[in-house]
Amino acid sequence: MLSDSLKKTVRHAHQNIANQLEDYRPRSSQNYLVAEIAKTLAGEYHKSQRICVIEAGTGTGKSLAYCLGALPLALAKKKKLVISTATVALQEQLIEKELPFFKEHSGIDFKFDLVKGRQRYICVQKLMAAVNEDETQISLVPTTTSPLTDMEQKCLRELAHAYQNKQWAGDRDSWEDTIPDKVWNLIACDKHACQRQMKSHHLCPFHLARQKIQQMDVLVINHALLLADLELGGGTILPEPEETFYVVDEAHHLPHITRDFSSAAATIKGTIEWLEKLLKFSGRMASAIVSQKAIGQNFKLNDAANDVSKLLKSVRDSLDQSDFKYNDDDTYRFIHGEVPESLTTQAKDIADATLDALRALNKMHDALTTDVSDGDVQAFLADPFLVESGQYINRLEQLNKLWFSYAAKGESTPHARWIKRMEYKHHHDHLLCDCPIEVGFYLKDKLWRECAGAVLCSATLTALGSFDHFSKESGLASEPGVKFIKADSPFDYDKQAILHIPKTKVEPTDKTFSDFLADALPTYLDKNKANLVLFASYWQMSHVVTALRKKKLSILVQGEMSREALLNRHKAAIDLGAGSILFGTQSLSEGLDLPGKYLENLVVTKIPFAVPTSPVEEAQAEFIQSKGGNPFLSITVPDAAKKLVQSCGRLLRKETDSGRITILDRRLITKRYGKAMLETLPPFARQID
Repeated sequence: MLSDSLKKTVRHAHQNIANQLEDYRPRSSQNYLVAEIAKTLAGEYHKSQRICVIEAGTGTGKSLAYCLGALPLALAKKKKLVISTATVALQEQLIEKELPFFKEHSGIDFKFDLVKGRQRYICVQKLMAAVNEDETQISLVPTTTSPLTDMEQKCLRELAHAYQNKQWAGDRDSWEDTIPDKVWNLIACDKHACQRQMKSHHLCPFHLARQKIQQMDVLVINHALLLADLELGGGTILPEPEETFYVVDEAHHLPHITRDFSSAAATIKGTIEWLEKLLKFSGRMASAIVSQKAIGQNFKLNDAANDVSKLLKSVRDSLDQSDFKYNDDDTYRFIHGEVPESLTTQAKDIADATLDALRALNKMHDALTTDVSDGDVQAFLADPFLVESGQYINRLEQLNKLWFSYAAKGESTPHARWIKRMEYKHHHDHLLCDCPIEVGFYLKDKLWRECAGAVLCSATLTALGSFDHFSKESGLASEPGVKFIKADSPFDYDKQAILHIPKTKVEPTDKTFSDFLADALPTYLDKNKANLVLFASYWQMSHVVTALRKKKLSILVQGEMSREALLNRHKAAIDLGAGSILFGTQSLSEGLDLPGKYLENLVVTKIPFAVPTSPVEEAQAEFIQSKGGNPFLSITVPDAAKKLVQSCGRLLRKETDSGRITILDRRLITKRYGKAMLETLPPFARQID
């Protein structure tokens, strides 16, 4: 239960913030969110399952709401508050604006920091080794095949100089210029080589950053780092889940990111080649180890790696002789994810042999680490071996994950499995892939049932007016005590915007629809204002752009320059009093913030249906059909409905904004599913021809 003192703290903080904001207007929806978040995390709805799912549109002030609702409680209960986002833009907004403002004006004292993955930091030992002996260092990294260019070497020296002179903190994001991937891969921190117990790594930027975590009250992370911690059992990178309140912002991305995180892939020929390099490397590494514990591990590693190679060659021969019918994209998907018996048997043997190799290499790696800690081997001699063995350990882990899944039988979780044939000039290869179709169980077991509490929020979590689709995807369906909340927007939609659905001569499914768009679009554009036109495909956008430019229409097109440059050009034209026409695809319909005069006319060319062309999407549809469901109504329509809401959400960003939305897709009127989609859009004033 919320104590009176906590309620008082929240009220005072809210009032303090209100006093500092210009044109502040009390919002009943925001007050409601603050109260519901606080009650949920205090256990008023369920003693153990303290989770709420919130859909709150633009202008609701959800970041302020979750700070007010969650932070005072976290501090009182001595819990950490972890805020996870999907995009860098929101992280920057929280770290640079929202949290500093909240700390300065709320009257609540707390410490906060951005937590990044290990790979965003340099390893000082690797940086210095690369600068001093770059040719040697490069030859030891299996992923690097050519020397650094003069420009790359210059960059390396500049990084080292800046770090040594305390002009740079050692993380990739704070370096003003772009660091080439080839340079970064040489010097990036990794979990196997850069270990805190080794004296030479005590002061590495990553370990210094991790020490700060314990002193922080609020940690801002991304979804990938959250999943990386859960994969390690929770509490390894971040605080223990049971000691943490999580705010998952941009929560609609979480299921898809979890799915990608749980996937595995590996080639056949490419794997055989790096296994041969591993055999040569392990002998060199064994000669550097002093510890008696590693005696015999090199022989075990060699035996296991040779077994894996032989088995993979057998799989390669089987695939070359198979009668799999590959599609136009050179991909063959296993129906229902079921792998043939012959391949399942081979997969089990490969998984077992890979695990043996992994165990042996891990023991060698640990032994060399101990030798360095004990002073028996000098760090500068051991580091290159630890770096390279760490890369092989990562590859063996991925390989084991893939083949273990291919060997699985009678699994409760459906998987998509497929093979992509890869043709090169002088050889060919096979890429084998595995991806779970449903990941809700993973989030349920690893996060929802372990954490002290969680708040999931986004502007688009419902589909067709229901949370059902998201709750199933995220593992929250039928979980006891989960509170689902939809917060009203402060916008006066029917006074601020008009939604126009004109009559059209051509259906979006017609082959001539692209030509129709090229003819009709100029009618719906206002050359004196800021226009955004959203397309469902790059091809269709390109076709229309070509036709309109022949008519001398000036258009800014997504993909022709960076997103930042595109938006700067657009805003500059509006600032000069000229109009601007911006063309983009679905990726511009999310996270794009063009308030006020920067967007007054929005055109959506068609309902953004996704075509299930990827093996994962095909497998999802197949799984739903096998259960007697309709994939179009279960997946395609809800996803398109959410995307349409996101698209229309670009127009109104503030309570003073106004404008017009035109949707050139009559299926919103003529189809039953279209009418359901139309009803989920905000209540704009409607003009339906």
